[in-house]
Amino acid sequence: MSAVIFTGPSLPPSAARKLIDAEILPPVAQGDIIRVVGRKPDAIGIIDGFFENVPSVWHKEILFALSNGIPVYGAASMGALRAAELHAFGMIGVGAVFEAFRDGALEDDDEVAVVHGPAELGYLPLSEAMVNIRCTLSDARAGGILSEQARKVFERVAKEMPYKSRSYDLIARRAGEGGVAASEVDRFRAWLPSGRRDAKREDAVSLVRTVSTHVAGGLARAKPRFHFEHTTLWARAFSDAGRVGAMRR
Repeated sequence: MSAVIFTGPSLPPSAARKLIDAEILPPVAQGDIIRVVGRKPDAIGIIDGFFENVPSVWHKEILFALSNGIPVYGAASMGALRAAELHAFGMIGVGAVFEAFRDGALEDDDEVAVVHGPAELGYLPLSEAMVNIRCTLSDARAGGILSEQARKVFERVAKEMPYKSRSYDLIARRAGEGGVAASEVDRFRAWLPSGRRDAKREDAVSLVRTVSTHVAGGLARAKPRFHFEHTTLWARAFSDAGRVGAMRR
């Protein structure tokens, strides 16, 4: 049995390899699922994916995998977004981030977006994901570190920032400028090293463990819930993916 996992800043490849015996690939981009389907894996897990400067994974290529009976799991980041959009077609979402997008509690892609380092550094995150910030602030409120009013200010200033600029240091500074008492800001800063949450990593780990368990148990091929249309646009995308694959080899 085999599985393919696309991961990066949410769960470094080195950490993923400790959890599952699978092919660990970089964050998914457009065409990658098409190429993977040709190898007939038993399951595909999508955690992270490229966007902005690199074309994002296409919904239809995930449907292509599903139409070939390959279970596709999504969590944490790009995987959570696509699973929320495609769960009605059989893509399997894992974790709280997926559930929040599926249920409409979250809608914006910037909730999971981060800027990160290169593969050589394990895709080290260089900004903080909004979903992580929300969870951390919620825990700070529950633990009496922040008042509800302060939590709302922290959350508002974080959401107003471009995703590339989000850091706890900057958020705390702007929250103080926005009226949060210096004593609360200082208390939050002191608590943060032990209290911060990484919701994306938590969900990514859950996905890897779920895929590992299901594959080890002899995962049955998925039955597609739809008819896959072989359109002209799809034929072009399929051909383009093949050419890119040949160049990468």
